[in-house]
Amino acid sequence: MGSLSIFIISIFLFISISCYEEERSIYLVLLDGDAVAFHPNSEASKVHAKHLLASHDLLLQSTLERGSYNKLHSYKHLINGFSVHTTPSQAVRLRRSRGVKLVEKDRGAKKMTTYTPEFLRLPKGIWAQEGGDKNAGDGVVIGFVDSGINPLHPSFAYDPIHPFKTNLSHFVGACETGPLFPATSCNGKIVSARYFSAGAEAAATLNASLDFLSPFDADGHGSHVASVAAGNAGVPVVVNGFFYGRASGMAPRARIAVYKAIYPSVGTLADVIAAIDHAVLDGVDVLALSVGPNEPVKDTLTFLSMFDIALLFARRAGVFVVQAAGNKGPGSSSVVSFSPWSIGVAACNTDRKYPSSLFLGNGRILNGVGLSGPTFGSGSVLHKLVLAKDAVKINGTSPWTPEYVEECQHPEALDPNIVLESIIICNFSGGFYNGTSTVAAIINTSKALRLEGVILVANPSYGDFVAEPVPFAVSGILIPNVDDAKVILQYYEEQTKRDKRGTATEFGAVAAVGEGRVASFKGRSPVVSRFSSRGPDIIDINKTLADVLKPDILAPGHQIWAAWSPISALEPTLKGYDFALLSGTSMATPHVAGIAALIKQYNPLWTPSMIASAISTTSSKYDNFGENIMAEGFEIKGLLPSTPFEYGAGLVNPNCAIDPGLVLPSEYVDFISFLCSLPNMDTDAIMAATGESCNHPFSFPFSLNLPSVTTSALRGSVSVQRTVMNVGNNTETYLASALPPNGTKVDLYPTWFTISPQGTQNLEIQLSVIQPMKSFSFGEIVLTGNLNHIVRITLSVLAVSV
Repeated sequence: MGSLSIFIISIFLFISISCYEEERSIYLVLLDGDAVAFHPNSEASKVHAKHLLASHDLLLQSTLERGSYNKLHSYKHLINGFSVHTTPSQAVRLRRSRGVKLVEKDRGAKKMTTYTPEFLRLPKGIWAQEGGDKNAGDGVVIGFVDSGINPLHPSFAYDPIHPFKTNLSHFVGACETGPLFPATSCNGKIVSARYFSAGAEAAATLNASLDFLSPFDADGHGSHVASVAAGNAGVPVVVNGFFYGRASGMAPRARIAVYKAIYPSVGTLADVIAAIDHAVLDGVDVLALSVGPNEPVKDTLTFLSMFDIALLFARRAGVFVVQAAGNKGPGSSSVVSFSPWSIGVAACNTDRKYPSSLFLGNGRILNGVGLSGPTFGSGSVLHKLVLAKDAVKINGTSPWTPEYVEECQHPEALDPNIVLESIIICNFSGGFYNGTSTVAAIINTSKALRLEGVILVANPSYGDFVAEPVPFAVSGILIPNVDDAKVILQYYEEQTKRDKRGTATEFGAVAAVGEGRVASFKGRSPVVSRFSSRGPDIIDINKTLADVLKPDILAPGHQIWAAWSPISALEPTLKGYDFALLSGTSMATPHVAGIAALIKQYNPLWTPSMIASAISTTSSKYDNFGENIMAEGFEIKGLLPSTPFEYGAGLVNPNCAIDPGLVLPSEYVDFISFLCSLPNMDTDAIMAATGESCNHPFSFPFSLNLPSVTTSALRGSVSVQRTVMNVGNNTETYLASALPPNGTKVDLYPTWFTISPQGTQNLEIQLSVIQPMKSFSFGEIVLTGNLNHIVRITLSVLAVSV
């Protein structure tokens, strides 16, 4: 009996201890002391790197309990720190340790997810000036922190007949090998490839069949992004045997450096920061980040997170950093690109659409979406229409609920005798909204039952849905509008006979699916995409407003054709395909990365801030109708007027950006002054994050020399300065004028000036409130040169009080 009691007590204690055992998380730790200078091959740098590595290990061993942690990465090049997998109580011990400046919980990292060279007028513009697409971007290396790359894709092939003209003496990379990524993958076009997985392996149990521990891209996202920025020119896009045209990257001769940090199962900031650390060490010119944190940091300022500080130090090292603004639109202050030292990119459409049509037997023609060929005979031959609910097996033992039946997810639930060679009507219902139903399953159902075609219609109970063109391997069409769906269903019921129980006995409705793969180049563009995250920028998780314009710039990110990985680990609809048509700020970001590479090739001595300024001040705020850019909102139908908080400075204009006339430079010391001028700023926090003292703060945060002026609380009158530099080859005279935001008055001094090549000029801008406003209003300063240069500086002002 006593033994039994002891056993029960032991079990109780074990359960109690197990219930209260702390769950481990990943923490990012920033330490005192400098990182390695950017001379990776010097003996001094190697010695210092070994010293930092040893100091990280010693700190962990002396501070944390043995067996309570696992170090993931040591950060030695951009920042001095490490990432560790441990418990919250051990993280507290780290925070209290001498020499530890910041301990931040990993927030995880996510992806932000052809025709565009023509849309942006590159072939006859900057490409022509740089020797055509066979030379555009040569000598520039773009680094991609993403899900890896598909090295066998023709967008990344090396052509020995057209060797690269410029060597890469400034770049030192490495080719890490592994599953599906042999050493030959680094072929001259792909000049470096690394993978970072310690964070992923700590955060989740990886799937060996998908989460390859190599730079290979099992997802497709990284390949897509890389080919948009730097994919080879003129690569044929063929999907399901149909030729959609030829794809080219923005800078088709730029070299690609791959830093895989996102896996199909998981992504962590620990791996992303390690990837950024190595990319800058290797010597990339441009860093494209279509991945990143999906929310602001909780316990520090957005600008002082480990991620943003890593980007600051990348900028200090001379790297142009491009970051996705995020896909949390259209809500306000939804951007996840916060800092003035990285370029946050919003997404828009182009004027290319893929329309499709549905022909009904009563003569009605309805518009829809679907990248598929027509049903046999197209509109001239009509086929029987069957509603999925009317094709359920009557005597079967189907386990599927009616919702899944009407969504055509399971061919076993439908009677093949009823649906054979018919067009089936599927409903966009609960399964699609909760994420359990997919278009891929509909396609599989169609193949299994040998259907003539499929129609996915909106459900009146759920309203309209957003339809993106999906490559159907069968004839298919999406009808996202409820009113159109009602037309189809009304016609269907009129032509269908039912018995007393409501069971369909005769199907008289007929239809045909039209061609959906031929592009139409009509309509308004650019239009800011619904999903694209909006400003105003924020300082902290409480959404305190920041005096920084975000997003910075607008670029095509809606329905973009680019390279893909046939494994397509997370997109079953795209499995087996070499190309994908995707939307997201992930797709907009590499457009700007590639354009930055073109500018860098044309102006090799320009700093990142000069490139950023040129991109912003030469952009356009007008669409192809000559009207102000519009935006998609919460409502699916209709467009809304947009502001710089939707499109930043405007749509990127690469052909003007290579010759902007004037630029507004700002460098590392200016960013420190900016941080020190933030309201209620803890100067110790800045010292901890950057190692810099606040000796020269600005009077206001908006004093930072950005190519825009944003103030979130203008009271009375304030004077702010902008400094411009002439990057042209000739002396030029500029006339300064202002379009003031509502409720304000803008005075400029001087109103005109003459500036010589490489000369600088200070421009005093006095902003005065003449009427308080309830929300931000917008204007711009325009500097018009006598040699046809036009420089635009966006104004975003919340006028609080006179």
